[in-house]
Amino acid sequence: MAAIGKRGTVTEAAGFNAEEDVQKLREAMKGAGTNEEAITEVLARRTVAQRQRIKEAYKQSVGKDLADDLSSELSGNFRSVVLGLLMLPPVYDAYELKFAMKGAGTEEACLIDILASRTNAEIQTLNGVYKKEYGKTLEDAVCGDTSGMFQRVLVSLLTAGRDESDNVDEAQAVLDAKDIYEAGEARWGTDEVKFLTVLCVRNEKHLLRVFQEYQKISGRDIEDSIKREMSGSLEDVFLAIVKCIKNKPAFFAERLYKSMKGLGTTDSVLIRIMVARAEVDMLDIKAQFLKMYGKTLHSFIKGDTSGDYRKILLVLCGGE
Repeated sequence: MAAIGKRGTVTEAAGFNAEEDVQKLREAMKGAGTNEEAITEVLARRTVAQRQRIKEAYKQSVGKDLADDLSSELSGNFRSVVLGLLMLPPVYDAYELKFAMKGAGTEEACLIDILASRTNAEIQTLNGVYKKEYGKTLEDAVCGDTSGMFQRVLVSLLTAGRDESDNVDEAQAVLDAKDIYEAGEARWGTDEVKFLTVLCVRNEKHLLRVFQEYQKISGRDIEDSIKREMSGSLEDVFLAIVKCIKNKPAFFAERLYKSMKGLGTTDSVLIRIMVARAEVDMLDIKAQFLKMYGKTLHSFIKGDTSGDYRKILLVLCGGE
């Protein structure tokens, strides 16, 4: 029943009783109108494992699916958050990816956010869940919806084959840095496959070493070179990979900041990150947010959202 990670804002509720929670949820949905606050109090303050227990207990005592009932009672962004919270993490990722590839146009940002930031184990589970839920492989879905080098990077990430050891091969790191330099800054046109091979295959520690070497050889940060050499979704995915290798919570902090700054809010991004990271590394994301932008994530969400949607996000965010 424990939380997924050690650095989340959502932790195991003490004195947890699934039947009592079911009772509270049934009360909240009774009669005319819905008590959104009661729903938030139960679902946003329980771990994924506890919510699964609540779903089972609900089905047992009502003979209906909790997600279906909530789905018909709620609407808008608040509903999206609640339904996301009821899903197991790989199921939520699969659902988001499916939705991002639905109909005309693809929400590339969703594919990038998820595939560049998940571990091998998470991607392997996600591949299995996607196939089970949607009857085709995630790779087939991605290939049907993307093209070119961007597609090739995503396919590589989907193999979940990144080296996850701590070994740093010094000589290889120098060679990798040189390869990337010669594939980009040092020539006309860019040999993107070289970037793919290094960025999608090598382990984290090794890559940090490669980035240092790259800085020495080229006099630039690898991120600057990617911005100069590439564009569009390919640039976005390579930048996301580099940022996640350097500092994953900072990557998410930046995505949250960009989803809220300026006019309008990209709710899909805001919801996806708040739901997916609440139990994993939200404490670190908040610390990075404050460090990077001089304001708390809490104050940003408060100023950018409203109503029950705001309330539930603030619970997931945890205090200031």
